[in-house]
Amino acid sequence: MAEKTSKTTPGEFIRQVRTETSKVVWPTRQETITTAIFVGIMMVILSLFFLGIDTVFGSVVSWLLTLA
Repeated sequence: MAEKTSKTTPGEFIRQVRTETSKVVWPTRQETITTAIFVGIMMVILSLFFLGIDTVFGSVVSWLLTLA
């Protein structure tokens, strides 16, 4: 037989949410700025990398199509 689980009341749910939210460690302003800068730099580096890969593959495909 399946066990019945007790349903959580809305008030109990709100208390649980508040308890869990109080455990969250929010980053400082400096950590947020540093992370945002890092993400921006990585975005530029990866976009340039994928632009290069796309250009190379595009050239290879164009060359292969000239052979056909």
